[in-house]
Amino acid sequence: MKKKIPPLAPPQRLLLGPGPSAVPRRVLEALALPTIGHLDPCYLEIMDETRSLLRQVMCTSNELTLAIPGTGSAGMEASIANLVEPGDRVLVGVNGVFGGRIAEMARRHGAEVETIEVPWGETIPIDRIEGALARGRGFKLVALVHAETSTGAHQQIEEVGDIVHRGGALLLVDAVTSLAGMEVRTDDWGIDALFSATQKCLSCPPGLSPVSFSGRAVEALERRKHPVRSWYLDLSLINSYWGASRTYHHTAPINMTYALREALVLVLEEGLEQRFGRHQFHHRMLRAGLEAMGLAWIPARTLTTLNAVEVPEGIDDARVRRRLLEEHQIEIGAGLGPFSSRAWRIGLMGASSSAENVMTLLAALEEILRGEGHPLEVGVACAAAKEIPGQGAAGPR
Repeated sequence: MKKKIPPLAPPQRLLLGPGPSAVPRRVLEALALPTIGHLDPCYLEIMDETRSLLRQVMCTSNELTLAIPGTGSAGMEASIANLVEPGDRVLVGVNGVFGGRIAEMARRHGAEVETIEVPWGETIPIDRIEGALARGRGFKLVALVHAETSTGAHQQIEEVGDIVHRGGALLLVDAVTSLAGMEVRTDDWGIDALFSATQKCLSCPPGLSPVSFSGRAVEALERRKHPVRSWYLDLSLINSYWGASRTYHHTAPINMTYALREALVLVLEEGLEQRFGRHQFHHRMLRAGLEAMGLAWIPARTLTTLNAVEVPEGIDDARVRRRLLEEHQIEIGAGLGPFSSRAWRIGLMGASSSAENVMTLLAALEEILRGEGHPLEVGVACAAAKEIPGQGAAGPR
């Protein structure tokens, strides 16, 4: 007799880590709609709609704007693979895991990589970027992480584009943890290649990486002397599928496109400015509560979407995270690299960014820390969070 396999029953978690974030019901319902063919006229219309919505959320008019199958790292590699040829010089700001990942990808694609490195938690000084370009090393590409997920550091991008372009280079930006949660203005900031991911502030399941390339970047693609080393990530081929010719390249993740389209609709229904304000407000609530518990912020220039705080002295990092998960169904993230065992990474992204979630986490964390011997007055964290002036916006439906 065959053994009956039980149905899936994943637990309901409060996702407050570095990703994924909570997925609204409307996005889940879109994901469950009937699958159709990847060349079906109806699906091609959905692709066009999704592309238009992406441009609005990314604040760009770039024609080459689409969603790469895969997570944010696929968007990162697509950007590097298409813009870098063997022997090209690439300048990368490294202040955490993901700057280091960009540098490693560029090396693997044959670039001569120079890095500007600062301690984790800090941001890359603009004058060091300007100085590196002024030395006349002939950089083709400058890459920066706008939102360094490993540290919570918020890199200034607004003034970098002009500096990079005056130096004759293209600007590549990692916006995985900022797009749709913080201001990202692709065209106004002179960004030539931008990539992100669906599972962060877009509040969509992981599986697609939105990317956008400027006219300058497209010209660089067209001037390549060598074929893109990755056939699957070759944008000249992918864009032929997304563009007017509809040339078959791969079987698209149809239902994930439905989900992304719905997630983008939710972002625009809320309004970009209102959404940025909501993330800022809930970050301030969280910060007030955590600081009332004696927790210190790590980055001086912090993201509002991903918060890195120091684990109190004498507290077992892993034990607290385990208790949050097992006793309260709350997930937060551990520190990486130099921050391992000494930092918690708390995400307030997309649908996870709400006053209710902030208060739930603060109450649970306060209870656990008091039980672990950290001296705290009962209710001090939530009381501090409630004192933050302003009114939180309603979360996505």
